[in-house]
Amino acid sequence: MPIFCATYAYDPAATETLDAVRPAHRDWLAEQPALLASGPTDDGGAVLVWEGGSAAEVEGVLDQDPFHAAGVIAERRVVGWQIVRGRWLDVLDLG
Repeated sequence: MPIFCATYAYDPAATETLDAVRPAHRDWLAEQPALLASGPTDDGGAVLVWEGGSAAEVEGVLDQDPFHAAGVIAERRVVGWQIVRGRWLDVLDLG
């Protein structure tokens, strides 16, 4: 199945809401079978790596994220990602 990278840039004015909603966001992520990896970045955002049929399909799933519902994501981008080298190629059985 194709791989997609989603990036979030959080609204810097929404820190309190972000902190309050984080447990629900992490619980939601834990329930997502297509999520391969996720975590915060050091620039006020996050990267989420997904399996999916299309970018639009992944965006539809991300629309259900509690962070999206709370309005703390200032910018979101979803792009396809083809892994051609590295350890993840074998780990994800993409070779």
